[in-house]
Amino acid sequence: MGHPTVLVSSGAVAAGLPAMGLTERPRDLPGLQVAAAVGQSRLMERYGSLFGERGRVVGQVLLTRDVLAQREQYLHARDALERMLSLGVVPIVNENDTVVVDELKLGDNDRLAAIVAHLVDAGMLVILTDTEGLYSGDPRISDDAALLSAVRHTDEILDELRRTGSAGALGSGGVATKVSAARMAAWSGVPTVIASASEAGVARRAVRGDDVGTWVTPREAKLGSRKLWIAFGMPSHGTLSVDDGAANALTDRGKSLLAVGVVGVTGHFEAGDAVEVRNASGNLIGKGIAGLSSDELLTSMGLHSADVGGEAIHRDDLVVLVADA
Repeated sequence: MGHPTVLVSSGAVAAGLPAMGLTERPRDLPGLQVAAAVGQSRLMERYGSLFGERGRVVGQVLLTRDVLAQREQYLHARDALERMLSLGVVPIVNENDTVVVDELKLGDNDRLAAIVAHLVDAGMLVILTDTEGLYSGDPRISDDAALLSAVRHTDEILDELRRTGSAGALGSGGVATKVSAARMAAWSGVPTVIASASEAGVARRAVRGDDVGTWVTPREAKLGSRKLWIAFGMPSHGTLSVDDGAANALTDRGKSLLAVGVVGVTGHFEAGDAVEVRNASGNLIGKGIAGLSSDELLTSMGLHSADVGGEAIHRDDLVVLVADA
């Protein structure tokens, strides 16, 4: 239809198994890495052939979490994808399974797709899976489960689905990862359609605006690129628990987080690392770049900024992740 498109796809390990004479997926990390190394070229060869039949050129882009965690590399990845799209190349994006270890894994293709969606400022994220979309319950066990044709990213039904969703209910990632990905995209201002991969012309229909799958309405005011990077590109190294006064100052008045409002510190991190911020009930209210290390915060909780040498998180380095913020 003429729209620049990015394809996020796994399959390198599976493509490598028959070439290596294996019938089962390896269980150890080196075995998986070897299978991915063998399969990656075969996967791309197949994509290159299929897209070539349609007069399109593809290019491989392999990402790991550390690439997106460093601002400079994040920007390089964005520039590379934008240049590929401007030249008419279809980027095939996958996690770099040959070298990645658990500490650097992005986790799943749904999350990776949402990150790429805001990297390229996409007009839409389409997640293709093995059911028609999101249901109000598990359609495998409940006759009352109904297809959700449209939801807002803030709707409570998504919270319930995220809590109860499990792998297998909607493909390998499960419903929880798809809800999380749709919400990540929503903060980028990107709408998401979750639909069946087996439905004919599903991607074209989704882009056209047809009633297909589940439409997830995004946030009206999207975050800027730097705050999107803080929220979704940087890995969290710890958690700060704050009292009600601090929570209100962050969510209602756009203030910085001060040590005086911190009541708990979890994890070990240095100044400059990303941390989550949770309220007294344990609910996530934001994420930001720590201005003080975990050791400094543990000794300065409840003290004023003048006494500890700075803010826990400056408001310019804080992303408030609640619906009305």
